Amino acid sequence: MRKVVYLVAMLALASSTYADDALTDADAIVEKANIASYYAGSDGRSEVRMIIADAQGRQQRRQFTVLRRNVEEGGDQQFLVVFNQPADVRGTVFRVDKHLERDDDRWLYLPGLDLVKRISAGDKRTSFVGAHYFYEDVSGRRPTDDRHTLIETTDEYYVLEHEPIDPSSVEFARYATWIDRATFLPMKIEYRKRADGDVYRRVEVFETEMIDGHPTVTKSRVTDLEGGGQTDMQFRFIAYDIGIPVDVFSERSLRNPPGEWLQRPVNRE
Repeated sequence: MRKVVYLVAMLALASSTYADDALTDADAIVEKANIASYYAGSDGRSEVRMIIADAQGRQQRRQFTVLRRNVEEGGDQQFLVVFNQPADVRGTVFRVDKHLERDDDRWLYLPGLDLVKRISAGDKRTSFVGAHYFYEDVSGRRPTDDRHTLIETTDEYYVLEHEPIDPSSVEFARYATWIDRATFLPMKIEYRKRADGDVYRRVEVFETEMIDGHPTVTKSRVTDLEGGGQTDMQFRFIAYDIGIPVDVFSERSLRNPPGEWLQRPVNRE
């Protein structure tokens, strides 16, 4: 039933989008994409299955729950990521205080060492728990960190190029995004280390679904085209506007995760 409702909603949304004039302001498109990707509802919860494959095809699996709270619409946010599988990462917790006006604050709790490790701003573009996703991918990159240019508008996508304002803070020279005109979800992102170089990293969305009135990514992949390997992500048991309290995102939750909010929500289909 949910898929039927989703299809009808998407067709209606697409019709209303294409009936209007296409947007031409790159900054406005990026802002809408940022809101669609990271700010659905006032808060949110999802369970994630992560399958990490190296260049030889060997796989590792991770399973975790993501809790998110908006401090303000389109502004600061809080994230809590709690791992439950496999056994060697169970109890690992990643916490983010996302800021618009300064560097994000990030912490990682390692239960085997009973250690809280602060993730420095310089490490935001490094591997997230051995995956091809980066720490920065969890909470998103600030739109103000890049210069945005609209290079093409197709029937389905806004295609944009982005260049970092501070090139020394990242490993890429530029990247391109394909943003769905109906949902404003970025459906593909390609990164290049040189402006005229080959694509070395690709992020792709394979499935989306309308959940609680919000277009939502449910399957995605990051591919390392330079070194080989990829990481698949599957998002399940997603819910928005569930009333997660602010104390869930406190320092205490690193060592004592909030069990009540890690439980799966009641099926509302």
